[in-house]
Amino acid sequence: MLLDPTRLHIVSLLAGTQWAEFGFVRTELGLSDSALSKQLTNLQKLGYVELEKGYVGKRPRTWVNLSGAGRAALAAHVTALQDIVATAGAAGAQHEPGKLQ
Repeated sequence: MLLDPTRLHIVSLLAGTQWAEFGFVRTELGLSDSALSKQLTNLQKLGYVELEKGYVGKRPRTWVNLSGAGRAALAAHVTALQDIVATAGAAGAQHEPGKLQ
């Protein structure tokens, strides 16, 4: 599910924070409120993020946190990407230019 670049960016950003404010995430990713909300809803359904709503003074706020499942999914995704890069690099290193195999 982290193949979507926007979701991967959200999860990666949240990995370095705890309970980031919605506006911070929106600004960092350059998304509209509705686009971020839709992505967070999808990530919440997967159990990757937790949402907390409250107020600062009289202003409503939403905070977002990466769950344990989200951290595990990000770690697995990064490992898979590293394996792809290593495998491709090893195959490329064995390639002899001009020789078809």
